[in-house]
Amino acid sequence: MSMKERKADIVIIGGSTGGCAAALSAAKSGCHVVMTEETKWIGGQLTNQAVPPDEHRWIEQFGCTRSYRTFRNKVRNYYLSHFPVTETARYTPLFNPGNAIVSRISHEPRVALAVLQEMLAPFIHSGRVIILTETKAVRAEKDGDDIKVVEVEHTPTKEKTVLTAPYFLDATDCGDLLPLAEVEYVTGAESQKDTGEPHARQGEADPMDMQAITHCFALDYIEGEDFTIQKPEQYDFWRDYQAPFWPNKQLDWTGVSPVTLDPITYGFFKEEGKFSLWEYRRLIDKSLFQKGVYEGDISLINWPQNDYWLGPVIDVSEEEKRKHLDGAKQLSLSLLYWMQTEAPRPDGKQGYRGLRLRPDVVGTSDGLAMYPYIRESRRIKAEFTVLEQHISTDVRGENGAEVFHDSVGVGCYRIDLHPSTGLTTFVDISSLPFQIPLGSLIPVRVNNLLPASKNIGVTHITNGCYRLHPVEWNVGEVSGYLAAYCVRHGYKPRQVRNDERLLKEFQSQLVKEGIELSWPVIHAV
Repeated sequence: MSMKERKADIVIIGGSTGGCAAALSAAKSGCHVVMTEETKWIGGQLTNQAVPPDEHRWIEQFGCTRSYRTFRNKVRNYYLSHFPVTETARYTPLFNPGNAIVSRISHEPRVALAVLQEMLAPFIHSGRVIILTETKAVRAEKDGDDIKVVEVEHTPTKEKTVLTAPYFLDATDCGDLLPLAEVEYVTGAESQKDTGEPHARQGEADPMDMQAITHCFALDYIEGEDFTIQKPEQYDFWRDYQAPFWPNKQLDWTGVSPVTLDPITYGFFKEEGKFSLWEYRRLIDKSLFQKGVYEGDISLINWPQNDYWLGPVIDVSEEEKRKHLDGAKQLSLSLLYWMQTEAPRPDGKQGYRGLRLRPDVVGTSDGLAMYPYIRESRRIKAEFTVLEQHISTDVRGENGAEVFHDSVGVGCYRIDLHPSTGLTTFVDISSLPFQIPLGSLIPVRVNNLLPASKNIGVTHITNGCYRLHPVEWNVGEVSGYLAAYCVRHGYKPRQVRNDERLLKEFQSQLVKEGIELSWPVIHAV
């Protein structure tokens, strides 16, 4: 059987949040794009991982790209146009469908999918963008320092396709193209002696020490009903499990404050004086919609209690990877079963049997998101690596974050690391509003690959604030524009970065496309 072949100007491996932004910018620049996606849904953390946007406090005014703001506005308009919201909600500025604590525009993943598909529709319909879902890269061919071919496989049918293009973008959540194409990369935790970062690992670096993954799921709650799931296979293990840095069993309302590392007892629904986990990442606040539209609120369960840190899923055998992916699913299902049957309630009872798993919200049959939330990817060895010293409030004080001459965007978030597979606890420290240097997008050797997700030149520490939705979108969008610029003019990405004239020309193009390269004067977060 002959193998299919597809040619494009730019091939994007991975339909993540950054991958979608890259496809948009490359197509807007006139390029023909082929984008693959391992799951049935494009969108990455916004959709198939089901994580509503984590953003900084100024997101409505500045600090993101114009196209990301378009995405956010379209999410709002989707609800306001298609749903019977209350009159009060309709005229409330900056409508937030979930009224979540963590997000100013918390929403259902299937709405994010609909919006992304709408934004890409003109290019898909014209044939400029081709999306191959349920498809993953299996092989790459190189000629010296250039990638020539990436072979992909359609998972359900095992049918293979050869993709060729002048430029390839790795927009997978784990940096899966990097090892296939023999691109130099790092994983896990660097050491203090290697990076000089105050919060880096003491002693030797550990490539296998990576942040926890989380298999998210959505719930609503119907009082008086019983939606108790079957007892998960690993429930007894997870009910009794306690990490050395955790004050109680993991299935408990008491956890660890990420900032102080002191014990903290959460509330589930609203409880006086307690942080409400239910409202933390709530996707739908039913009170914003007319009576009967939603039976109950819908909440996304992405909590410390279902962070899985018993082993990495990157650069391990398929057997080991499957073990940990299954373990993360079992932990999430065990958390749900515990909440339904054993969780202590303020009224003295145990369990909330009216908690209902919502597979329709996440587009799966088992009710868990299509893909685990991946916080930490393989990271390219880049021409420039962002360190804690460049952005930390403690290190830089009133001087502000490092100013990068090759800035291609901005971001802002605390340096937020979840517990890791090395059984280390949270690192959650203040950082300053930062820039994204183009040097962090340029591999040290390979000429025609660009990172377009969480796989840029950052460290284990700085990944903690460069991994959030608006930054990943910005990275993907810039990689799409950069690849298109190089296709159009015949340059290499490192030429653009290292030639002052080309860099200024490219930055000027980014500004015209609504990409902010610097921050106004604001304070740390």
